[in-house]
Amino acid sequence: MSARGISANRDDDRAAIAPSFSWRIRVYWEDTDAGGVVYHASYVRFLERARTEWLRARGIEQGRLREEHGVVFVVYAMDLRFLRPARLDDELDAGVMLQSRRAAALTFAQALVRVGDGERLVEATVRAACVDAQSLKPMAIPSHLLAGLL
Repeated sequence: MSARGISANRDDDRAAIAPSFSWRIRVYWEDTDAGGVVYHASYVRFLERARTEWLRARGIEQGRLREEHGVVFVVYAMDLRFLRPARLDDELDAGVMLQSRRAAALTFAQALVRVGDGERLVEATVRAACVDAQSLKPMAIPSHLLAGLL
């Protein structure tokens, strides 16, 4: 388990190949149901934002990837475990850890942890494929991107 509370996927005993990253998120009304509890689909948006910021922190902007290199990353599998609810006004750390890399895919271990009490709310394993922006067919991750990912 890392300092950010992200553990390796139980199905994959390979060690992480990149350090953990965390992005702070605040829960707003738009993220919740009428009772002030975070709606399940909001967690997917929180995880997506954290992966986007993980890339940005490595100098990789997704818009430029598409426009200049004809490459996009698409999620093709996601395993979510909802452990505890987040609520209106909670502050969350959305953690990202690159767990493994294949020629055309990345696997991330992610977690949402409530700031303050450190309660782990959601765990996720997310698999993203590198695809050609026009055809949406899988392609190898371009070599110039690999240095920034690791």
